[in-house]
Amino acid sequence: MQVRECYYDDVAVGDEGTTPEVTVTKEMILAYADVSGDHTPVHVDEEYARNSHFGGIVAHGLLGLALADGLKCQGTLRFPPGASLGWNWDFARPIHVGDRLHCKYRVGSMRLVKKPGWGIVVLPSELINQNGEVVQKGEHKLMILRRPEFQENGANV
Repeated sequence: MQVRECYYDDVAVGDEGTTPEVTVTKEMILAYADVSGDHTPVHVDEEYARNSHFGGIVAHGLLGLALADGLKCQGTLRFPPGASLGWNWDFARPIHVGDRLHCKYRVGSMRLVKKPGWGIVVLPSELINQNGEVVQKGEHKLMILRRPEFQENGANV
């Protein structure tokens, strides 16, 4: 996996990234339930979940989003620390214990902002399971640094 560390000025619309895989475990789901306070039975109660339309325990939708975000930090297209400006995200399919997930993402749009030394990229992203099915998808709006020479003179040209 070849990693590109990129400032705003190093990417173009259409550049793509991919991530390593993570396997979802029951322990991860239970830990997320404890952290979030969401102990809905389909996430924590084996018998209840087995008798539900899911057929077993499933991950919280927001756990999937958190995994997608964390995976992108390990992906082939990486950015210096910036600021997440928001997500537009859909939960397409359930995430089951044992699912192996990875994320594919690309630069969908980009623009400079008034704040000198910064730009915004929008990253359409897909969280994909071991069967090639998109389980979650959406866009992440991210403010990232420009190259140091643009930060020093304070210009956003």
